[in-house]
Amino acid sequence: MNFTPPGLHPYIKTRTMKNATLIPILGLSLIFFLNQSLMAQQSATESKIDSLLSIMTLEEKIGQMNLYNGFWDITGPAPQQGDAKLKYEHLRKGLVGAMLNIKGVEDVRKLQELVVKESRLGIPLLFGFDVIHGQKTLAPIPLAEAASWDLQAIERSAHVAATEASALGINWAYAPMVDISRDARWGRVMEGAGEDPYLGSRIAAARVKGFQGDDLSAPNTIAATAKHFAAYGFAEAGKDYNTVDIGTSTLYNIVLPPFKAAVDSGVRTVMNSFNVLNGIPATGNAFLQRDILKDGWGFDGFVVSDWASCAEMVAHGYAANLKDAAVLAANAGSDMDMEASAYITYLKGAVEEGLADIKVIDDAVRRILRVKFELGLFDDPYRYCSPQREKELLYHPDHQAAVLDVAKRSIVLLKNEGGLLPLKKEQKKIAVIGALADDKNSPLGSWRLGSDDNTAVSVLEGLKKYTEQATYAKGADLITAPATFINEVRINETDKSGFEQAVQLAKASEVVIMVLGEHGFQSGEGRSRTQLGLPGVQQELLEAVYAANPNIVLVLMNGRPLAITWAAGHIPAILEAWQLGSQSGNAIAEALFGAYNPSGKLPMTFPRSVGQVPIYYNHYSTGRPTPQPIVFWTHYSDESNAPLFPFGYGLSYTTFKYSGLQVDASDNKNIRVKVSVKNTGPVAGEEVVQLYIRDKVASVARPVKELKGFQKINLQPNESRDVEFTLTAAELGFYDNNGRFIVEPGEFDIWAGTNSQEGLQGAFTLK
Repeated sequence: MNFTPPGLHPYIKTRTMKNATLIPILGLSLIFFLNQSLMAQQSATESKIDSLLSIMTLEEKIGQMNLYNGFWDITGPAPQQGDAKLKYEHLRKGLVGAMLNIKGVEDVRKLQELVVKESRLGIPLLFGFDVIHGQKTLAPIPLAEAASWDLQAIERSAHVAATEASALGINWAYAPMVDISRDARWGRVMEGAGEDPYLGSRIAAARVKGFQGDDLSAPNTIAATAKHFAAYGFAEAGKDYNTVDIGTSTLYNIVLPPFKAAVDSGVRTVMNSFNVLNGIPATGNAFLQRDILKDGWGFDGFVVSDWASCAEMVAHGYAANLKDAAVLAANAGSDMDMEASAYITYLKGAVEEGLADIKVIDDAVRRILRVKFELGLFDDPYRYCSPQREKELLYHPDHQAAVLDVAKRSIVLLKNEGGLLPLKKEQKKIAVIGALADDKNSPLGSWRLGSDDNTAVSVLEGLKKYTEQATYAKGADLITAPATFINEVRINETDKSGFEQAVQLAKASEVVIMVLGEHGFQSGEGRSRTQLGLPGVQQELLEAVYAANPNIVLVLMNGRPLAITWAAGHIPAILEAWQLGSQSGNAIAEALFGAYNPSGKLPMTFPRSVGQVPIYYNHYSTGRPTPQPIVFWTHYSDESNAPLFPFGYGLSYTTFKYSGLQVDASDNKNIRVKVSVKNTGPVAGEEVVQLYIRDKVASVARPVKELKGFQKINLQPNESRDVEFTLTAAELGFYDNNGRFIVEPGEFDIWAGTNSQEGLQGAFTLK
């Protein structure tokens, strides 16, 4: 049967659902009144937009579609020459709709005053910034947060980021990144939620809610941006900005769902991507921006280009020149041009020549003005310019507590042979080895443009709260020169002069904590890697210390899955600690000493070898999936097909037993699943109970497994709990190759368990 998921206009939907919870108390009449009031407010806003559009010149309209980067000392004199002078004059004339990379109440207010007081119509600016995992106070990188599988903690984290960003005058975040990616070589995996569209969709919704809250006009909320639309995470060979070539099934079922979830959650802006799809750059892709996003999903916010992506259509070979690019992008539905100066330079002439329709311009401007009205900027252009909020809220203790909480929840225990962890406070002679253990900068991770260097709590600092027995030896430098956001990180490939000191310390110690991994700027935009092992001389250092004392706890700091096959086979305890932000060292110390029992689960598969990449759990079956005594089946001749650590994997200091899987398919529209989970270990712990299905036979082949539900529960020792899931059409269906959502009758396998490879199996038939 065909099925179209029910959905309202995204802006209406969030508020309708909120009001619907009042029905038992207030009655249907009040709900009707509230909805009528909301529609009246929206109608009034649209009327105001109509009035404003009617008095705007074509040049002023195109100005709203123009986004510039900060370009001069705003508190100083106006620029007198060059490009900066031109941009300054455009601001005075109302020919700029938004600015990026301007932060701080003083600077934001000066620019806002310039535009509001000196331009003809005084239309306020948007101020955008890459608020990726915090502003001043930094949470874990987004991939690490995804490992928490804790939607409330992720929402709180985004709210902390919005609070601090808004205190600095920012009202628009270029986040969340909701790109699905299966390739750890791609540096921007650190910025997303991993490989799975279901988990990614739930996290996208949580982050949008955290940024935007329930009232976008509140001074502590900011407009969110779902990016990058679309398929940027599927760049060939994991090489940033590279070509994307995927089938429609992957597009509809893997790439688009997190964007749809963001739109359904009311996200106000969407950013297009750098890549081509079907040979057409996303910025000029009407199929993506108009057919799917605006017409298909009813998105009524606006689309912003990525940095100069409009101009890059010339390099792609899709546009002849910048004028051609401007016309193609605007007609395709890219509403605001970031830093390419294509629209402000060429669109007016293009409209006058008949190359671009004025209706296209009006639609784009209407969308931009709508968001400005929703932010309350027409009521008070300076609502984000409070010196008191700026003074009080940055690095606030409550924010530090919130990011510490999500940092602990993001840590994944990968291995713990012999119960080496948690360490005891009375543990004697602890060696701490690795340059990252004493680093206060790298743990902040990439994409932290608004924060301050060296503000992370280091591992050594965190350990001081639990032990006085730790002695440190660097072993080897990780990098050979200071690393910044814009330069290539120089890794130490040769200097092993500190090995001997580290080895001697290990020999004299009972247990060794080795903190190894990537530098914070080895992942992120432009940071693609062809090797996924420990960078530089770290692997050699690990093996040298292991030879001296194998009683090692390996703490990994990294922004992507790593191929750590040797470590997994030799090191008894491994803690995946990612790059955890401001409270990194405190979170790691709590996990090491058992003050917090790790509960994270991997949001991306860890490969055995880079040659397995891309590797992901929800793959299709080949025609020859089963091992054979001859060579002709799907396998590598030099490596296992299996991952090193699968999606959804993560251990605890306690153990959990699953039993009693029940599947009730008596109601064809609501398949009910129940499983019992018991804490069979000695301490309390959290478990992420995961539900997977497989549609065994379908008109379009389905993956071998698909995540369709999860719940995070906390159990005391010997405590049991029944965990229930309901599978509806939304979970049981899929998109066909024409983008239609369908649910087909047939047999389904089902699994409930602790990760994507382990679980109790059942089955049901959908009629």
